Amino acid sequence: MNHPITIRMGGYGPATTSFSRGLKLIGDRLAAEFGDAVAVTYVWNIMDEGYRAEDILWLVERGALTLGYQSSSYLADRVIELGVVDLPFLFHSNDEARHAMDGRLGLALTRAIEAKLNYRIVGFFENGFRHLSNRLRPVRSPADLAGLRIRVLPSRVHARTFELLGAVPVPLDLTEAIAAIKAGTLDAQENPLANTVTYGVHAFHKFHTLTAHFYISRPIFVNRTAFDGWPERLKQALRAAATAAVSMQRELAGIEDAAARAAIEASAGLITELGARERQAFAAALHPIYTEVRQTHGGEILKLLPRDI
Repeated sequence: MNHPITIRMGGYGPATTSFSRGLKLIGDRLAAEFGDAVAVTYVWNIMDEGYRAEDILWLVERGALTLGYQSSSYLADRVIELGVVDLPFLFHSNDEARHAMDGRLGLALTRAIEAKLNYRIVGFFENGFRHLSNRLRPVRSPADLAGLRIRVLPSRVHARTFELLGAVPVPLDLTEAIAAIKAGTLDAQENPLANTVTYGVHAFHKFHTLTAHFYISRPIFVNRTAFDGWPERLKQALRAAATAAVSMQRELAGIEDAAARAAIEASAGLITELGARERQAFAAALHPIYTEVRQTHGGEILKLLPRDI
C-alpha cells in the first residue's frame, strides 16, 4: 500500500481567522478529492509552538511545513521586487489592489519569489489596508507622529515611510512587537484593524487612525521541492483550492474588519477618520520615497503598478 502524501499547513493566528479558514478550505477540498491518498494536518498558530511569526518562512522553505502564508514585506529583503508593493498609498481600494495582485503585477512578483526561494506561490491572501494605533495621543497629521516609536514590518520601504513621517521605526517580528506593546516600550504600531484586535493590541492602544497607508498581501507559498514531486492532478487541485480559498478569505476579511472596529469601540478606543486634506498631508510628506524607489527598482516592474510613481 502506498503511503499518503503528507501536506502540513501552518499559519500564525487562531483557527477562527480568515487565513486559517482559508487553509482549512484548501485541506478539505484536497481530502474530499483524494481521500486516503493525502494526509492533511494543520498548525494554526506556530507562535503557540514557540516559533516567531517570521519562522514560517524557513519552516516552509525547508519543508518542515508544506504550505503557509506570510505578509510579503517579510520577503522584501530577499526579493527586491516586493519593495514596490510596500509603497505607501499605492492602491486606492481593495478592488484595485486585488486586480493588480491577481493580474500581471502578481504574476511578476510570483516569478521573482520563485526565482530566489524554494517556494511555489499559489495565490495571495489579503492582509489589506493598514492603519495606525498608539498609546499616547490622537494622530491626524504627520506632526502627531513626531518621535513615536512605531513597530514596522522588516521592510526598508516601511521603515523609510515612517522616518519621513517623523516617527522612529522599529522593525520587529510580531512576537516581539506584542511583548513590547504590552510592556509599553513601543508607542505605536500599524496593522489592519483585524490584526490589531486578533493580537490584543487594542487593549493597550486607545488611539486609532484610519490612514490606510499600506496595502499588504500574504502570499500562499508551498515548499517547491515537495510540490514539484507531486502528481500533476494534485498540483492542479491545490492551485484550484487555493484560488477558492483566496476568494473566501477576502470576503471574510471585510467581515473581520467591521467586527474589529466594533471591538475597538467597545473597549473605549478612539477611532479617527481622516479627511481628504489630512490624507493628502501624509501623502505629500512621502514624496521622496517614490523618487528613491524609482532609483532602486527596474522600470519593468514599475510599469505594472496601477499608476505612475
